[in-house]
Amino acid sequence: MAARIFLTAFMILIMLANFSKAEAEKILFVPHDDRPISCQQTAEVIRQAGYEILMPPKELLGLKGADKHPDKLWRWLEKNAPSANAAVISADSLLYGGLIPSRKHEFPSKIIAARVENFKTLREKNPSLRLYVFASLMRTPYTGTKGDIEEPEYYAEHGANIHNYTALVDKSEISGLTDAERTQLKYCRDSIPSEILNNWLGRRAKNFTATKKLIDMTYDGIIDYLVVGRDDNSALSQTHMENRKLLVRAERDDLTKNKFQSLAGIDEFNLLLLTRAVNDMRGDTPKIFVGYNTGAGGGMVPFFSSEPIENSIADAAAITGSQLVDSPSRADFILLVNTDPNGATLWAHNRKPDGTKMVPNYTPNAGTKFFADMVERYVAQGYAVGVADINYCNGSDNALMKILHDENLLYKLKSYSGWNTATNSTGFALATGILAIHMDSDAKDRLLTRRYLDDWAYQANIRTIVGCQLDPVHYYQFDGERAWVESEETRLMREFAQKNLPPFDYLSGLKVSNPWNRMFECEITFSD
Repeated sequence: MAARIFLTAFMILIMLANFSKAEAEKILFVPHDDRPISCQQTAEVIRQAGYEILMPPKELLGLKGADKHPDKLWRWLEKNAPSANAAVISADSLLYGGLIPSRKHEFPSKIIAARVENFKTLREKNPSLRLYVFASLMRTPYTGTKGDIEEPEYYAEHGANIHNYTALVDKSEISGLTDAERTQLKYCRDSIPSEILNNWLGRRAKNFTATKKLIDMTYDGIIDYLVVGRDDNSALSQTHMENRKLLVRAERDDLTKNKFQSLAGIDEFNLLLLTRAVNDMRGDTPKIFVGYNTGAGGGMVPFFSSEPIENSIADAAAITGSQLVDSPSRADFILLVNTDPNGATLWAHNRKPDGTKMVPNYTPNAGTKFFADMVERYVAQGYAVGVADINYCNGSDNALMKILHDENLLYKLKSYSGWNTATNSTGFALATGILAIHMDSDAKDRLLTRRYLDDWAYQANIRTIVGCQLDPVHYYQFDGERAWVESEETRLMREFAQKNLPPFDYLSGLKVSNPWNRMFECEITFSD
C-alpha cells in the first residue's frame, strides 16, 4: 500500500512538472509590422511546432496610427511579460511603431531615449524572462520610386543622389576618393536640398544612438540576445558606414555571436530569434549542414546584400543557436541553397508593370537539374532536407519547382522558402527546417503548402500576371482596384493549387487578399 501511495504521488509530481513546463513555454512576440510573412506566417511556424505564442492586437502592428503604437505596445508587454518565459521583440515597433515608421517618424530624441530605457524596466520587473531583441539600421535604397510607402516621399526624387552621396562619404572614410569621385560627391551633395538631407540624416542619427544603447544593454545583460539588421543594404552606403561603427563598439564590449550580431536582412529575424527561444527552452543545439548549387555556390553575393550568402547563412544559424557541421551524416537538418551557377541574382519575373504578358520560365539553367538531383539524393538517403530557393530575386525558380513537383519531392522536404530577398529566404527556410524536425507530417505539410502558394504561385507568377494589368502607381498603392485584384488573385491561386498541390481540405475555399493595399505581398487564408 505504501509503495502504491508513493508511486501515485510520484506520478502526480511528474504531471505537475510537465504542466508547469507547458505553462512556462509561452513566447511573447512583437513583430516589426503586420505583413503576413512578418506576423501571422511566422507565428504559425511556432504554433505548428507546439508552442504557445502570444502577440499584441493586430491594430497595434499596422501602419495606421503607428505614432501612437509604441506606448500601447509597452503597456501590453508590461501586462503579459509575467506569464511568459521568453519574448521576441522588435525594437523598431517599440521605439517608432514599426519597421517602415522607423524610416519616416518625427519623434524627438528625448522620447526615443525614454522608450529605450523601458527595456531596463522590463528586465527589472521580469528577471527570469529571456529577452530576444531585433532592431534595424535604416536602409539606404539605390533609388526611390513614386508611390512607394516605405520611404519619405522625397526619396522618390532625391533617393539616388542621397544613396550616391552617402556611398562616397563611406568610401572616403575607408580608402579615400579620387578627384573625379570628390567632384561627384560635391555634385550629389549640392543636388539635395539641405532641409531634406538634414531630415534624413537627423532621423538616422536618432536610430543610431538608440541602437548603440541597445548594444550597451546587451553587454549589461538586460537583453539576452540582440540582432541588428541591414535591410536592402549595399557595400558602400550610409547603412554600411553606420554598421562599421557599430561593429567597433560591439568589439570594444567583446560581444560574441552568443550575445549579439549585426547582419544583412531583417524580415527573417522574427523567426530566427523565435527558433533560438525554442532551442533554448529545449536545451538543443541543432547541427546543420549547408549544401549549395554548382558554380558560385556559397560565394554568391546576392542583390540587396553586401556579403557572400554563406556568411549570412552562418550568421543566421548562430542566431538560432545551431551549429554548422561539414558532413551531412553529422547533421540534424540539411539546408540546400539554390543559386545561379554564375553567382547572379535573376530578375526574369516579378518585374514592374510594363504592359506585356508574363510568361513563366520553365527552362532549366545550367544548375537546375544538378540542384534537383542533389535534393532527390539527400531525401532518398533519409535526411531532413530544406530548400532555400534564391536563384531569383523575389519568388521561386519556376523551372526548379516544376522538377520538384514532377519528381514528387515537394512534400518530402522539411522546409522551403523563396519568398523575398536571399537572406529572407535562407533564414526562413533554415529556421522552419530546424523546428520542422520536431513536427508531425500534417503540421510540416501545412507550412510547406503556404510557402508553395505564397512563394511559387504568388511571388513567381500571380503577382506579375495581375500586376502587369495595373499602372505602376497602382501597383504600389491600389486606388479603387483592390476588389478586382483580390478576386483575380484568388481565382488564379485556386487554379494553381488544384493543378500543383494535393487536395488538402483547407484548400477548398482558400482566398487571397492584399492587406497592405499593394502588390508586393499577399495574405492567403485557408478555409479552416
